[in-house]
Amino acid sequence: MSTRPWSSTAPPGEFHTYVSADESPAEFTLRAIILGALFGLLFGAVTVYVGLRAGLTVSASIPISVLSISILRAFGRATILENNIVQTTGSAGESLAAGVIFTMPALIFLGFGLDYWRVFFLALLGGWLGVLFMIPLRRQLIVKEHGNLSYPEGTACADVLVAGERGGSFAGRVFLGLGLGGVYTFLMNTGGAWKGRPDYQPKWFPGASFRADITSEYLGVGYIIGPKVGGLLLAGGVVSWLLLIPAIKFFGSAVPTAILYPGTSPISGMTPDQIWSTYIRPMGAGAVAAAGLITLLRTLPTIISALKSGLKDVRAENAGQSAAASRIDRDISMRTVVVGSLVLVVMMWMLLTFKPVPGAASGLVANLFAGVFVVVFGFLFVTVASRISGLLGNSSNPISGMTIATLMATCAVFLVAGWTGRNYAVLALTIGGVVCIASAIAGATSQDLKTGYLVGATPVSQQLGLLVGVSVSTIAVGATLIFMNKGLETFPAVELPLNVSALPVGVSVENSSYVFEGKTYVLVNAVGSAVIPDGKYLYDSGAAKITRQWIQGIGSDKAPAPQAKLMATVINGILTQRLPWRLVLMGVALVLAVELLGVRSLAFAVGSYLSIATTLAIFCGGAVRWLVDNTSKESKDDSEASPGALFSSGLIAAGGVFGLLAIALRLLELRGAQWPAYLEFGSHLPKSITDGNLFAVLMFALLAGSLFYFARKKLT
Repeated sequence: MSTRPWSSTAPPGEFHTYVSADESPAEFTLRAIILGALFGLLFGAVTVYVGLRAGLTVSASIPISVLSISILRAFGRATILENNIVQTTGSAGESLAAGVIFTMPALIFLGFGLDYWRVFFLALLGGWLGVLFMIPLRRQLIVKEHGNLSYPEGTACADVLVAGERGGSFAGRVFLGLGLGGVYTFLMNTGGAWKGRPDYQPKWFPGASFRADITSEYLGVGYIIGPKVGGLLLAGGVVSWLLLIPAIKFFGSAVPTAILYPGTSPISGMTPDQIWSTYIRPMGAGAVAAAGLITLLRTLPTIISALKSGLKDVRAENAGQSAAASRIDRDISMRTVVVGSLVLVVMMWMLLTFKPVPGAASGLVANLFAGVFVVVFGFLFVTVASRISGLLGNSSNPISGMTIATLMATCAVFLVAGWTGRNYAVLALTIGGVVCIASAIAGATSQDLKTGYLVGATPVSQQLGLLVGVSVSTIAVGATLIFMNKGLETFPAVELPLNVSALPVGVSVENSSYVFEGKTYVLVNAVGSAVIPDGKYLYDSGAAKITRQWIQGIGSDKAPAPQAKLMATVINGILTQRLPWRLVLMGVALVLAVELLGVRSLAFAVGSYLSIATTLAIFCGGAVRWLVDNTSKESKDDSEASPGALFSSGLIAAGGVFGLLAIALRLLELRGAQWPAYLEFGSHLPKSITDGNLFAVLMFALLAGSLFYFARKKLT
């Protein structure tokens, strides 16, 4: 290591890497790759779980770095470059998961099913493209723009790695959050010691509902995003749940028999949840779409500048870059990048042509067109995502906005060409999904490469580590997506009249022999119908009516997937034009009003779409952060490596891991598995405790108190 003082923020003329180019310590080792791959599996699964539920994702680089330092140290001395490979490989899982959950669940909202291998291959294609497209941009954006593009998460991660190299240890705080959060989540979910959602619906305020999903992951997410964003999320929830739903209930109750589209039953008999799913979610989708477009327009100057700079960078790379002699300036070759990208596009064409979504096959020309669009939009938004990530940080990257732009452009071309069938909706989503995943990977890859540049890593080793991380993480991301969709599904009883011999517009038969609980039904699918709300239903031929609704796990209040719903709304709005447009436009108007108040509307819009149970719990984490910042004797620390952020990372990981465990146990119970009675210790407690709101709120307050305490306690 260099004996000169090192600083990650030193100006270009004074900066030097922590490990010099002349040194060659252990880096791309088997143990580093294996540990990084395991972290990729873990954080990929956790990100899918938290992202589908909260609509938010948080960076995994810092927690992985911290855990890597501690774990590898236990197995003998590890180099800083090995720890960097671990975090580079592992963090690919989080960014890959973000791109997948923002788009792929939209298949459900478009009326199709989720298939593991389709999700797997599309995620793999998008992830690899994101890594490959970033390779020719590294020298310009990461090296030559040092001092102009800060890449805040990457810089913070480098500081953590250097501190660990010098003997610092932060892993204890992450493990503490993981332990406390794990015990809390296990007692609540598996043991049933208290209810997971305290709910109060006052009779003096009909339609209103005060509720919170008191999970450890929501508390941790709220602390990391802070009180400002948490407050905006809750503000959106307050408008939806304490203003709009009571207002709809009030006016609907004035005419007890009134049925308003897209509802199919009188408003006077609806619960707050039914009003939310029928009327508020279309408003929320319109709000999120408008906020995403406004965010995109606001960053348009940056996007144009990023695109121009990126094209210059590529021309400079092609004009005369000789083979890098220095270890810290060695990339995967451009020939590999070009050939690899072409192979991936051919693989995508083959997937669309020979293994299409059932009922959504498209022609050879359309599939070839999809491959071209993926290359054009993919490289465009990979460049943009990397530069914006360097300027504003990865958490501020408008990935959803760029995906919306891709979908709007694609759907507009499809509309002109007359490709408006359901199969082309799937094709448009495929294009948008691959581009979204590539853009998400590019933003995170940029941060990783910045960390590597600061500490003196070998770029080609990092790039190989990223490809390994993407490949391995895809296994967990696809599996968790399917797992949650199946594990959280329900079949509530409903009664809806339907004549299967003369189906209304927007309703189709998917399976005429669907077996549920030993009985055969006709499975029907409703999308954009004026008679039956969107969803899948079981038609009982004997009763000559629909008797059950199949509510899939993704799209339910337990995993609402707001970004994916938004993508489906955009596609349907342009191609099929069957949307409750008045409700969507109300959401747009709400966002415009918020923008006119001078408030950035994206977080508010997401909050208006999510359940207030989610936003209130997240806000509690933000409130703890505010208390810590205002009661600490030292100046507030916004670093991702602060004590509170590390403890919160443990809470998030605990909530994800034990939340998935609870879903697994539920699936096994449905298949007849029996568990020891002592695991269900909630059954031995009084009902007033296990079913009451007070005890649940008290336990959540104790968890929040532990976060407050350990956030103020200094790291050793």
